[in-house]
Amino acid sequence: MESLVLIQILNKVMSQVALKERTNIDLHNDLIKKAEDLIPVLQQRSNDANLDRRVPKETIQEMKDAGFFKILQPKQYGGFELDPHTFSEVQLRIAQGCMSTAWVLGVVGIHPFQLALYDDKAQQEVWGEDDNTLVSSSYAPMGQVTPVDGGFKVSGHWQWSSGSDHCDWALLGGLIFPTEGGAPEYRTFLIPKEDYEIKDTWYSMGLKATGSQDIHVNDVFVPEYRTHKQSDGFNLTNPGYEVNKNDLYKIPWGQLFVRAVSTPAIGATKAMIQLFIEGANNKASSDPSKLAGDTHAQTIVAEASAQIDALETVLFKNYDVMIDQAGNQGGIPMLERVKFRYDASLVIEKCLEVVDNLFSNAGGGAVFAGSEIQKVFLDVHTARAHVANNPVSFSRNYGAMQLGVENTDFFV
Repeated sequence: MESLVLIQILNKVMSQVALKERTNIDLHNDLIKKAEDLIPVLQQRSNDANLDRRVPKETIQEMKDAGFFKILQPKQYGGFELDPHTFSEVQLRIAQGCMSTAWVLGVVGIHPFQLALYDDKAQQEVWGEDDNTLVSSSYAPMGQVTPVDGGFKVSGHWQWSSGSDHCDWALLGGLIFPTEGGAPEYRTFLIPKEDYEIKDTWYSMGLKATGSQDIHVNDVFVPEYRTHKQSDGFNLTNPGYEVNKNDLYKIPWGQLFVRAVSTPAIGATKAMIQLFIEGANNKASSDPSKLAGDTHAQTIVAEASAQIDALETVLFKNYDVMIDQAGNQGGIPMLERVKFRYDASLVIEKCLEVVDNLFSNAGGGAVFAGSEIQKVFLDVHTARAHVANNPVSFSRNYGAMQLGVENTDFFV
């Protein structure tokens, strides 16, 4: 155990040294400080946000003012082009105040990275007049897509568009079926708010404040330049490279998105550990010492803390490798891309081990409505429902590649 802890500490130190060498450390530290300052504010707003089923407008505005949505946005459109370390560190802290808010920040805040991969005409349409414009998404290929002159006609109904009430555009997934037969092509279609309808459908057991509404589109024209081929993202042949030269954008897009929907669970679980500690220090057990004197409670806290530290270590170590190799000829080796994808998919599973153990040992108060520990329990379990957080297929693909089988996941 001591050697494992030492390795984690050394990895964190090396990661911090690497970060200082490649990013604006003053801006990085300023963003982290702003996120930490928001934690108690978000904690106070959390119950009302859950009742309203969306992140409050004032919270979105405060995150805009803080610059959180610009961390990965191109500099030519008012962004910071910072290391994804910064984005995840901000998200981790926001999640300690409210996991729903961190989820919306993650999903909406990661979209500037994908938009940077689009043809520059699309980037101009979104950010040309207002570089604070936000974009939501729903990537499941639920659209009916018909090729027409200059682009496509798109119709369909999409679910789980988190933060959509606060956004002016949406990225929506769809398949293009070749007329001559063969495998369909997956693309993401960028559509303005005036061309879709938001359906108020988000009544969930957890992540209640994410406002993950449905999006309905009826026979809307989308020009070719407002589409992004999944194959371009996979092969790193994105048209946005014509204007966005930073090696940051050579990190495969899928690697960032999957972390946007898993990282909030790490921050929320850290907050749950603290809630458990506070409860243990204020609760009498039958001996009649404080529950904090119970060796079982001590073991639970120790194991929970070690698990979360390990998840953070892997998160930032993988970022270090991705960033260091992204600009190399050939980019990140495929086996490592598949491994990193699998690592991200494990986060929720490992957080659930901690969350379930804490909840089961938190006492009877945890079962009542309004319990903060229960809120985290429900939020993390809801996050597990996202397809990106199901490790089954990703584990098979990673294991198969190690055994010499070709990669089958083209979103890595």
